[in-house]
Amino acid sequence: MSPEAFITLEPHSVAFLLIVGFIGGLVSGFIGSGGAFVLTPGMMSLGVPGVVAVASNLCHKFPKALVGAYKRYKYGQVDVKLGLWMAATASLGMWWGAGIQQDVRRVYGEAGSNLYVSLAFVIVLTIVGLFVLRDAVRIFRSGAHEETSRLARWVQSVEIPGTMVRFGVANVRVSVLFVLPLGFLTGLLASIIAVGGFVGVPGMIYVLGAPSLVASATELVIAFVMGLGGTFKFALGGLVDIRLAMLILLGSLFGIQLGAIGTTFVKPFMIKVVMATVMLIVAVSRALVVPVYLTQLGLASLDPASMKMLERTSFAFMVLGLAAGAFIIVGAMLRSYRHA
Repeated sequence: MSPEAFITLEPHSVAFLLIVGFIGGLVSGFIGSGGAFVLTPGMMSLGVPGVVAVASNLCHKFPKALVGAYKRYKYGQVDVKLGLWMAATASLGMWWGAGIQQDVRRVYGEAGSNLYVSLAFVIVLTIVGLFVLRDAVRIFRSGAHEETSRLARWVQSVEIPGTMVRFGVANVRVSVLFVLPLGFLTGLLASIIAVGGFVGVPGMIYVLGAPSLVASATELVIAFVMGLGGTFKFALGGLVDIRLAMLILLGSLFGIQLGAIGTTFVKPFMIKVVMATVMLIVAVSRALVVPVYLTQLGLASLDPASMKMLERTSFAFMVLGLAAGAFIIVGAMLRSYRHA
């Protein structure tokens, strides 16, 4: 990869990356996702090519995930066994998806890579965000406790001899034939947008029947394994900007510990509220710049002023997503602490 693809770091961009890293870590520690749905678009809003943003995010991911997983393991929230089973195939999905990423960039250039990453964000974040938001609203209105989904009850009822495994912390017994494909999809998505938590966390909750707290904590184990393997794969292609990785890691190491502590104070449905809110706002942010990338590819026609306006509006929504996530998490922690 040419050195020109690595942006020049100005003081304001360094400060922005530290703030993005902190809030990404805060959200990551709270909901269990690697935080890339905050971090990858955040880097892209500074002009970082999509594939470099994904690769650099993965580089910062595995040490941060290790810290978060250990923190929540001490609270008894991590199912290490489930995490390792899923991580086994997640690594395969990561390796395959990383190859697709590099092929897209080679054929269609930076604009094509940016469009590929942005469209993936828009589609996945919108679908999963709306689903999770609907579930959170249902639980809040009914006042009911978190219940095992109908799909998860069916999965747990399927007995396949020789494949049944009990996961103690998650308190579920399922066939690994359901666990392994879920891990593969988690890794595949992580290689596209640097976060597999959109599949991994909801998958553990709605497919396997794991509690939200356990699913969000266990995802950090998977994120550690995927981040390590993904960094190696992308580094072979010269796509990792170690400067970006270290800046967001510096900020996120503080945020992830605060977010992990926050899970001990709030009700489980709040994890879903934060996840859905930030997902949907960031989806809007990425959708706004899709016409810009289409124009760069010659598939649309926008004048420079309109392209600049869309980029600035996208950045504003990115900031809004960061602020919303931090506000909801800190607010929920303060309210729960007062009533404790």
